[in-house]
Amino acid sequence: MTAGEAIRRAEVRTGVVRWFDGAARDLPWRAPDRTPWGVLVSEVMLQQTPVVRVEPAWHAWLEQWPTPADLAQAPTADVLRAWGRLGYPRRALRLQECARAIVDRHDGVVPRTEEELRALPGVGEYTAAAVLAFAYGKRSVVVDTNVRRVLARAVGGTALPAPSYTAAERALATALAPAGDSEAARWAAASMELGALVCTAKAPKCGACPVAGLCAWRRAGSPPDAHADRRRTQAWAGTDRQARGRVMAELRQATEPVDRALFASLWHDPQQLDRAIAGLVEDGLAEQDEANRLHLPK
Repeated sequence: MTAGEAIRRAEVRTGVVRWFDGAARDLPWRAPDRTPWGVLVSEVMLQQTPVVRVEPAWHAWLEQWPTPADLAQAPTADVLRAWGRLGYPRRALRLQECARAIVDRHDGVVPRTEEELRALPGVGEYTAAAVLAFAYGKRSVVVDTNVRRVLARAVGGTALPAPSYTAAERALATALAPAGDSEAARWAAASMELGALVCTAKAPKCGACPVAGLCAWRRAGSPPDAHADRRRTQAWAGTDRQARGRVMAELRQATEPVDRALFASLWHDPQQLDRAIAGLVEDGLAEQDEANRLHLPK
């Protein structure tokens, strides 16, 4: 890396953080009174789910289960009902397993090291780094989809990152993270926010970008996505995921076990419905009683 490139990267960091100081959204998991548990809950909920849907669910969740110990003791059916329509309900099960592990291994306190966090059920590289940065203000390399996109454009000169996270991206993100704890945590939040609000995937607002003049992608003439043919998108309508969602919605509102015959009236494809139900049972999201009726886990 040349001296000029090092200077440009530093200017990118400075520009993004200054922008964040005035543009950051007022989110509850960023508030001064946030708890590490609240940050962890927010990070799990925000996976593949927009902020506008997460915020009210997060408030309700923390009101009902303000500590890991509270969630650890909760009936699983209540947990899945509270998860509601956030999607990917297996996250709710993993979060409860995570709460139980925090109680069993860490006396109910969310751990402060990457190794201990990564050992918790459902906590991977990103979530562990995010908790370290946003709950404890410690230096970590926080890279989500938004950060990957910002770095790909501003530094890498490409429209979008590769479909899968690469070693080269990890090395770049690590090199860009400031050495100090508070500075690194601020950069992590700022780069995520820029990707969420300005440097978006489909329609980036380059005119509002604080580092547009430094952006390698714009300097290269804003070339198209080189990985477009490798990206897979799946429609929601008619998928197994939609069928699973229909079944889960019925189970969440039911007060008694539900006869399988009822689900036949909710979905047009019997084989797909059977596959969806079998998948929910296998994933621990539903159970069958002796009469072959379905209910949420207890």
